[in-house]
Amino acid sequence: MKKHNFNAGPCILPEVALENTAKAVLDLDGIGMSILTISHRSKEFEAIMEETKALWRELLHIPENYHILFLGGGASLQFCMVPYNLLQSKAAYLDTGVWANKALKEAKLFGEVVTVASSSDKNYTYIPKGFTIPTDVDYFHITTNNTIYGTEIKYDMDSPVTLVADMSSDIMSRPVDIKKYGLIYGGAQKNVGPAGVTFVIIREDILGKVERKIPTMLDYSTHIKNGSMFNTPPCGAIYTMRETLKWLKGIGGVEKINELNKKKAQLLYDAIDNSKMFVGTAEKDSRSIMNICFVMKPEYKDKEEAFMDFAKKAGMVGIKGHRSVGGFRASTYNALPIESVQALVDCMKEFEKQNA
Repeated sequence: MKKHNFNAGPCILPEVALENTAKAVLDLDGIGMSILTISHRSKEFEAIMEETKALWRELLHIPENYHILFLGGGASLQFCMVPYNLLQSKAAYLDTGVWANKALKEAKLFGEVVTVASSSDKNYTYIPKGFTIPTDVDYFHITTNNTIYGTEIKYDMDSPVTLVADMSSDIMSRPVDIKKYGLIYGGAQKNVGPAGVTFVIIREDILGKVERKIPTMLDYSTHIKNGSMFNTPPCGAIYTMRETLKWLKGIGGVEKINELNKKKAQLLYDAIDNSKMFVGTAEKDSRSIMNICFVMKPEYKDKEEAFMDFAKKAGMVGIKGHRSVGGFRASTYNALPIESVQALVDCMKEFEKQNA
């Protein structure tokens, strides 16, 4: 039976990226060495590293005054690294979900933090609007896509201060005006690669302004000076990232994938909105095109487990909602084909036909 992978992360990856990685694990480009055992100082891996950075720069039109880093520790370590490197006196955060809140709490260890706005009053089902970004802060931090709650900031906001964004789960899914950001970071395992590598895009002029001493490994300057090779980088994960970005470039880049992602999301949202049994959890003007969250309507709440079993038998994988929301979540990341979304829609309609 064909499996339809809606996992929130690690994510579905292009088949060609998986195939090429599998070959490279046994023998990288015919050199008689595995990508898992090759030296990160070898000319072969240095070429992989440089090509991966070049693909990032090309696909997102990253200006030359921005550095591209590949680090460890996931986005969670960035919650600490961002304030360590940037927070001198005060920072501002937008609270739109669990991960945004975790980043906010971490920043409080380094200085004063202002919560500009929060959607916690409605269990993070919307993106706050009408807030004012303070001008007396060192930076303003946002989380552009909230995987647990299915909300997304789908535009590049203007900020009077350095704008920092966690784009873990929507990077490369839509065009981004990089120039509006001072720093963008995220775990690769949502859209651009496997777990184990973290991307950081950072404008060089925002560093060197804090007075505190920064531990070597937590200092962005360390990794900039050493080309992400101060310590051994996650070579295998970076290789798979390169193959994923080559696939993305080959199908038309970020602009093309954004069109496809919108179609996938619309297909599923239309099915939810026209359903007798299912209802979306995020407010419509805040809906994510990456993570689509829905539950059973109150009168059918007792059928959630039955639908989960029904969907599993139909080949659906990873659609159980996060425990803080419940219900269901379909992650429609870049590599998910629209055929899988259609299969889920058909599954929902068939279950409704039998049970509504």
